[in-house]
Amino acid sequence: MTENSQSSTPTQDSDTSTPGSSSAGDALATEFKVYKPPNSPTTSAPLEELPDSYFTPSPADLKAAQATLSARTRSLVDAPLQVRAQREAAEKSKRDRWPNTTIRVRFSDRTQLEKIFPSTDKIRSVYAFVRSSLRDDVKPIKFILYQSPPKRDLKVSDPNVRDLSLAQLQLAPSSVLLLRFEDESLNGTNVPAPLLPSIAASAIELPKPPNAEAEARKVEKSATPPTTTSSTSTGKKIPKWLKAGLKK
Repeated sequence: MTENSQSSTPTQDSDTSTPGSSSAGDALATEFKVYKPPNSPTTSAPLEELPDSYFTPSPADLKAAQATLSARTRSLVDAPLQVRAQREAAEKSKRDRWPNTTIRVRFSDRTQLEKIFPSTDKIRSVYAFVRSSLRDDVKPIKFILYQSPPKRDLKVSDPNVRDLSLAQLQLAPSSVLLLRFEDESLNGTNVPAPLLPSIAASAIELPKPPNAEAEARKVEKSATPPTTTSSTSTGKKIPKWLKAGLKK
C-alpha cells in the first residue's frame, strides 16, 4: 500500500508556511534547502568476473562463520531484557540528545529536498512537506518514502510506522529517504524532479564531500611525534671522551 489518499492535500504546520504559498519565497532559505543533481553522474567500472571457486567457502571460512553466528546467538540469549522504564529512559535520552532530525528526500534524478523536523514529529510531517513541494499536477499522485539498503518502506498506512516519532523510527539525527511515485513515468533517472517552479529555481549545488587525501594528511601530521632536538639545543653537555671520538 502507498500513502493515504487524504495526504494528497498538504497539511500546513502552524509555525511554518507551505513552500508553494506566496509567503514561502522569503523563507525558502531558512525553511528548507533544495540540492541540484550532481553534474557528473558516478559510473562504476565493470566488475571483473570471478571464478566459481571464489564463492566456495573453505573449511576455515565455515569455522569462522560458525563462531561468529554462535557468538551473536549467545549475546542475544544472554542479554537482559530491558524493562519498560529502561526503554523509555533510553528514548528520552535520544530526544534530549537529538531534539531535531534532518531529513533529505532524494528524487530519482538525484535532486534532494532537505528540511529539519522536530524529532518528535511523525513521518506524516515529512510526507506533507514533500507533497506541498510538488507541482500541482503531481500532487494527487501517491508516492512512498523508503530507505535502502536494506529496503524499508515508511508508509503512512503502516501502523508500525505512522504512530512512531522520527526518533523512534531511527531517523535521528539525520537520514536520507528515497522517493518512489506510484506512476512509474515519474521514476526515471532522466525525469526532472516534479517540484514547484519556485522551489526548483532555488536549488543550489550539493556541498562537496571533504577531500579524503587532505583529511588523511591532517591526521598523519597531527599524529607525527615531534622531532627530538640535538643534545646541543637542549643545553646538555657532551662528554669529553665523546667529543674526542667525534673529532677523529
